[in-house]
Amino acid sequence: MKNRILIYSLSLLILGCTSKKTEAGTEATTPVENSVTLSDAQFKNANITVGTLEKRSLSSTLKVNGKIDVPPQNMVSVSMPLGGYLTSTKLLPGLHIAKGEVIATMEDQQYIQLQQDYLTAKSKLYFATKEYERQKELNQSQASSDKVFQQAEADYKTLRIEQSALAEKLKLINVNPNTLTEKSISKSVNIYAPINGFVSKVNVNIGKYVNPADVLFELINPTDIHLNLKIFEKDITSLAIGQKLVAYTNQSDKKYPCEIILISKDLSLDEHSAEVHCHFEKYDKTLLPGMYMNADIEVKSNDALTVPEAAVVDFEGKNYVFVQKEAQHYLMQEVTLGTKENGYIAIVNSEAFANQRIVFTGAYALLMQLKNKAEE
Repeated sequence: MKNRILIYSLSLLILGCTSKKTEAGTEATTPVENSVTLSDAQFKNANITVGTLEKRSLSSTLKVNGKIDVPPQNMVSVSMPLGGYLTSTKLLPGLHIAKGEVIATMEDQQYIQLQQDYLTAKSKLYFATKEYERQKELNQSQASSDKVFQQAEADYKTLRIEQSALAEKLKLINVNPNTLTEKSISKSVNIYAPINGFVSKVNVNIGKYVNPADVLFELINPTDIHLNLKIFEKDITSLAIGQKLVAYTNQSDKKYPCEIILISKDLSLDEHSAEVHCHFEKYDKTLLPGMYMNADIEVKSNDALTVPEAAVVDFEGKNYVFVQKEAQHYLMQEVTLGTKENGYIAIVNSEAFANQRIVFTGAYALLMQLKNKAEE
């Protein structure tokens, strides 16, 4: 008798546990409510309007970054082709200079020797020219031999070559051979600014000897600075020469209109990005080479099926729209969003909403009603 009672009690216990598990399982698989039906009063207060997907041409904004660069023709390295000692300069990084302005003075004994050699060759050439003309006349009248005439001609041409070569060397150290005389020979020569702009680097100090290959100063003409943007491979095909964009820095709210002037045809191996060069429409002296900038580029997209942004609601991290199934009865369906512009947003999975009437206004009110219903 005791054994029967024990078996009966165990059976009831097992049956109770099974029932609880079944109920728990039923609760876990209960689907989330996604439909809502409004009463007449609720419908009136919700101000709901519906519509279908609308085809629109939307633009997206491509956000990129880069830095201000200077083309090679606007960046000048100043050196002294014959070397020498720097005796004076007033240059400091950031100092503005004008083309033709004296920016440094150099000294060296070879400058004196070069001027001496030029004036000596010039004097010899004067005598050789007279001798050549005299021997030419004598040779034509058979008063002198061809050998004497030919020697005079060779001396004349040799000195002409020597004088021309020395004149070009004088020009390298900024000495005008046409105005050089024995009274104007100087141990010092000037270095002149080749461009308008400002000083980028000063690599020497007074009293230092510089070799011909040494760079004394680096100058920049900022009037042709441009923006060098880095564009990734997936975005490069959406850009074109002449396309407009807006650049700005992180430190200022000021916007700088730019235009694309060159798109590189070579992708970097590490990031698969290309360089895109842009001109500033108006030069601003506060923009300096090497400065990092951000840019917004408006990119046109293909026609897309869209809804107003107010039609889309966010629920538990996902995007939804409400579709009208019957009068005052709506079903919440998940959507995949695309480009946004001017209050409209593209629906990527638009095929799921073909010929469907979507709630354009009042979607938030429906979401609140759906939440209240779930909490009841």
